[in-house]
Order: sequence, then C-alpha cells, then structure tokens
Amino acid sequence: MASHKYKIGQTITFASPMRGRAAAPGEYEIVDYRPQQDGEPIYLIKSVLEKHQRIARESDLKNQPATAKR
Repeated sequence: MASHKYKIGQTITFASPMRGRAAAPGEYEIVDYRPQQDGEPIYLIKSVLEKHQRIARESDLKNQPATAKR
C-alpha cells in the first residue's frame, strides 16, 4: 500500500486527465486524503479559481515550484 507523497495544505499543480472537462489553471491545494484506488493514493484538491473541490490521483499531481518573494 503506497503512502501519500503530498501533505494536506501543500500547493501543487493538477494536470486533468479528462478531455473536454478542463480544470482551472494554476495552483491547487491538497485539502484531504481519500481511500486509495488500484493501489494509488487519492487526494481531495481545491483551486481558488473554482467553487468546488476535485478528486485527483497522485499521478495527476506535480510539485508546485516555490516562487521567489520580492
């Protein structure tokens, strides 16, 4: 059983695997963990650009690079 790579509260990038149902661009936040599916960790994620939350497989997420503060 794989453990979750990302932590709750972490900012990530989501690459939607569904054609025709594009996700909002930009950053997402890990909101919660969900039960694994087919041995892959699942997350509940949220974008500030959308009112709803999304379910995402770990393979559809990427680390969000840190932005330099000025």
